Amino acid sequence: MKFNQKLKNILITGFLFLSPMSYAQQTGGVSSPLSIPSISLSLAQSSQPAEVANVVKILIIMTVLSLAPAILIMMTSFTRIVIVLSFIRQAIGTQNTPSNQLVIGLALFLTFFVMAPTFKVINVQAIEPYMNGKMAQDVAFAKAEQPIREFMFKQTREKDLEVMMSLAKLQRPRNKDDVPTYVLIPSFVISELKTAFQMGFMLYLPFLVLDMVVSSVLMAMGMMMLPPVVISLPFKLLLFVLVDGWQLIIGSLLKSFG
Repeated sequence: MKFNQKLKNILITGFLFLSPMSYAQQTGGVSSPLSIPSISLSLAQSSQPAEVANVVKILIIMTVLSLAPAILIMMTSFTRIVIVLSFIRQAIGTQNTPSNQLVIGLALFLTFFVMAPTFKVINVQAIEPYMNGKMAQDVAFAKAEQPIREFMFKQTREKDLEVMMSLAKLQRPRNKDDVPTYVLIPSFVISELKTAFQMGFMLYLPFLVLDMVVSSVLMAMGMMMLPPVVISLPFKLLLFVLVDGWQLIIGSLLKSFG
């Protein structure tokens, strides 16, 4: 009984320390540890609209930060890069080497490398003027959106854009400004997926040929019980190292963005 009473006192005391300071001010001091205060929330309208506007801005910023990974994946070069790097790992047959963390980290830094000119334009045309108070928020957002749209338009196929426009039941656009961003983003992602799979297929071919050669040699020698992967893996790694595969793949990836 004494232990239960002590535990109850500790929990109530902790609750009082975590309660708002306004309660102590209203009561004129700290209440007894054995008394639990009643907390009421005021939902009255604020007399200062600026405070409400600041709260709304904070909520918007927190929402954007929570969606930042999705924005990075959907509106940058990250999709194509990470898919191609995953394909080359599977084509060699090294399973989890390089690890997922290494593949994603390399794809992330290559994305920063590819998007650096676009981010620089956004910083000069939108972020710096807005931070210096020379540009309104809506104008800064429009200025920041334009370089991203230009990048996505360069990597988006017209066929994919036409499909998304027809699914959205929109008229044929006269220029790029008539294409909404919510239509451009899925069109860009579809184009990136197609390009990444095309590059992955081209990467698979030499390793597939090597697997077929090793398998044929083993069957001719009567060693059908020996898995061909065990023999072909060292030759794949040797071929990849001799041709300096990582330099070729990374260089081809970066050049594919023009």
